[in-house]
Amino acid sequence: MRRVMCIAVVAMMVMALMITGCTKKEEAVQTIKVGVAGPHSGDLASYGIPSVRAAELVVKDVNAKGGILGKQVELLVEDDVCKPEVAANTATKLVSDGAVVVVGHVCSGATKAALGIYKDAGIIVISPSATNPGLTQSGDYPNFYRTIASDDKQAALGVKFTVETLGAKKIAIIHDKGDYGKGYAEFAKMNVEKTPGVEAVLFEGITPGAVDYSAIVDKIKRSGADAVIYGGYHPEASKIVTQMRKKKMDTYFVSDDGVKDVTFIKVAGKYAEGVYASGPMDVSDLPLYQAAVKAHKDAYGGEDPGAFFKEGYAATMALLNAIEEAGSTEYDAIEKVLKSTYVDTPVGSISFDDKGDAIGVGFSMYRVVNGKYVEQK
Repeated sequence: MRRVMCIAVVAMMVMALMITGCTKKEEAVQTIKVGVAGPHSGDLASYGIPSVRAAELVVKDVNAKGGILGKQVELLVEDDVCKPEVAANTATKLVSDGAVVVVGHVCSGATKAALGIYKDAGIIVISPSATNPGLTQSGDYPNFYRTIASDDKQAALGVKFTVETLGAKKIAIIHDKGDYGKGYAEFAKMNVEKTPGVEAVLFEGITPGAVDYSAIVDKIKRSGADAVIYGGYHPEASKIVTQMRKKKMDTYFVSDDGVKDVTFIKVAGKYAEGVYASGPMDVSDLPLYQAAVKAHKDAYGGEDPGAFFKEGYAATMALLNAIEEAGSTEYDAIEKVLKSTYVDTPVGSISFDDKGDAIGVGFSMYRVVNGKYVEQK
């Protein structure tokens, strides 16, 4: 009798576990999971947090309207600290947690480290800020898209502006040795070398995270450069500019969208004045941009959104629109919509070319004036 009762109890437990397992499996498919990856802590968090907030705002609006394909959208947010070795683990976790698409990553090096993992899993990724040209042009990552223009275009604009507007003839080009910074610098060097009457008097990498950059500052000074073109991010740029200005060097400092961030101005302080940096075109007159900024301020105590907010917003909108239009979360169906349909976003009406680059976006040059970046017309 006891044996029969034990068997009955075991059978009931097995059935309960089976039911629980089925319930969990059913619950797992009740939401459409969207990954968001980037630096959410550390020195470059000011680049990643705006994209998280953008995704949160888009998803909140979508879910309030009933979601997509009859399901609510769920965000899976993971921090990669903009480090390639961390980004690979971040990607693996997002895949294992069930993300069907991903907004991110933010830094080009981290993005490159993660893309193969997403590719193997059949997941489409749209970055708001990874501008390294090879991410789309190499053909290695057909699952990669971006809502920002690439560094070859950014570098060409930087050199043209430095030569034609600032009148520089001797240009020192430095970079942080990373995929993003070095890539930008190499394209800048290429553009300088094919410009008549202009010379690249220095091309050198620096060590990110160093306390003192006096050695490279001295090299710039000895080179006789009229202007510096820097490829990299704001932590190093702020130190270099500060040391240049303290040595009474009035050499033009021109950089990329890795420096066009309010954090650079906060850290460099008065020494940020007059610095030039390229960044996405000003779209502040677009109604969707204005609505997105208002939503951010309403949600986050009146704060301005920060770098790559509108691009992150656009990436999230593009992915969710593609899923809805495709009626599916399958890779091929999403890809078809992304490459054949325009969607209105805070960066404009965009679609994507065969390589994954956004159609309808571009760069402008900005200058720090009275503590703010001002677009140079």
